[in-house]
Amino acid sequence: MCGIVGIVSTSNVNQSLYDALTVLQHRGQDAAGIVTFQDERFYLRKDNGLVRDVFHTRHMRRLVGNVGIGHVRYPTAGTSSSAEAQPFYVNSPYGITLAHNGNLTNADELARDLFRTDLRHINTNSDSEVLLNVFAHELQKLGKLTPTKDEIFYAVKAVHKRCRGAYAVIAMITGYGIIGFRDPNGIRPACYGVRETEDGGKEYMIASESVALSAAGFKLVRDIAPGEAVYIETDGTLYTQQCADEAHLYPCIFEHVYFARPDSIIDKVSVYKARLRMGETLAEKVMRERPDHDIDVVIPIPDTSRTSAMQMAHRLGVKFREGFIKNRYIGRTFIMPGQKMRKKSVRQKLNPIDLEFRGKNVMLVDDSIVRGTTCKEIVQMARDAGARNVYFASAAPPVRYPNVYGIDMPSASELIAHDRTIEEIRELIGADWLLYQDLEDLITCVSDVNDQIEGWECSVFTGNYVTGDVDRAYLDKLEDLRKDESRNKSGGDSSDNGIIDLHNDDD
Repeated sequence: MCGIVGIVSTSNVNQSLYDALTVLQHRGQDAAGIVTFQDERFYLRKDNGLVRDVFHTRHMRRLVGNVGIGHVRYPTAGTSSSAEAQPFYVNSPYGITLAHNGNLTNADELARDLFRTDLRHINTNSDSEVLLNVFAHELQKLGKLTPTKDEIFYAVKAVHKRCRGAYAVIAMITGYGIIGFRDPNGIRPACYGVRETEDGGKEYMIASESVALSAAGFKLVRDIAPGEAVYIETDGTLYTQQCADEAHLYPCIFEHVYFARPDSIIDKVSVYKARLRMGETLAEKVMRERPDHDIDVVIPIPDTSRTSAMQMAHRLGVKFREGFIKNRYIGRTFIMPGQKMRKKSVRQKLNPIDLEFRGKNVMLVDDSIVRGTTCKEIVQMARDAGARNVYFASAAPPVRYPNVYGIDMPSASELIAHDRTIEEIRELIGADWLLYQDLEDLITCVSDVNDQIEGWECSVFTGNYVTGDVDRAYLDKLEDLRKDESRNKSGGDSSDNGIIDLHNDDD
């Protein structure tokens, strides 16, 4: 999972891009990058680390230009080399940089075709570089010195025909503008907004989530439709076009469960309101299964589950308390590479307030249970703090299957719910009672405000993949790849230190 942003402005965009990436930091903490354009040159800075650590004053001063794109990376399939940091660049045609959120399910096939047929070299293991070269090749085939909007849209159409999987993309074409588009299933989110200038002009931003727009003073126009492309020229002229022969809106439901910020609106659905409803339906399930429950207090696992837990407590008529204090200088454990680091970080990240646990029957609420390591540690922490009974509720159904669309859980063997019953999971995490959200209830929580949503990408719960090209052989290959990367992972990596002027690197 990654965060992407692009801006066409009437003044320098470096600060606005930086601010937008900090707002989108929850979508990726592994690496960050910004590229801007001015006077026929790109200016790029990217490296591993948080936004605040990657960009210093000296970097910001050199990121000049009124057009630019940015990216925060969440590594998929265990990769965390700075060589994979985005945006990526290709010099032909025109000079194009690209930032991508998602995962291509046919990346290996595309990479072979790019080398054998398109005569293009891929320098990393990133499917984002593959996608960039597909787009660049399709644009280059047209052979035009100056690309028009129709030719740029034509190249996006060709991308849709060649690429499969999930992708929300922002690309910048030297001297012409930025293009943003979503895959024909709309699995990954993208929206755009406008900001009026003092002289009556218009500036535009494309971003993964609406919260990035509002934080920068842009007004949300709408989500980019599945298969649609939005092209913004450097003078601020905006064009949109549907570029997929067949498009259907099947957004990833896990965005609403975990990844997105609660103050975002994705595909017209308020993430905050959806999570409130998740808490309501959890409470209703409690009352169905245990109408005489003895829950004394509902405590969220910070931070994503707070909204659901609060509403669950309200509906049950029991106390809601903050029982864990979070160390905000520790990254999200789900995103951390490596199980050892993830397990070690839990007690560094959360500290219980004993008086909220001592002698009480505690209902802990989390947004989901993926590997189970974290919640097992948390259940034990609650017991150590003196809880009489520890119950555990998940705002999402059991995560039983790998995700192949950009979330870092490709291996079924890593999922605690895979091939296990609820009772077996309860025993493994050490809870006295385990409650999962029903999938039908979860879908109801996110589905009642946008009748254009034809269905939801729920493969982590059902094993049904909306792109229709994921089979057992594909999943086995992913699992083998993950195991190989885990064995071969080394501590060193190459790093771009400083701004890169892509025409003259003098840093």
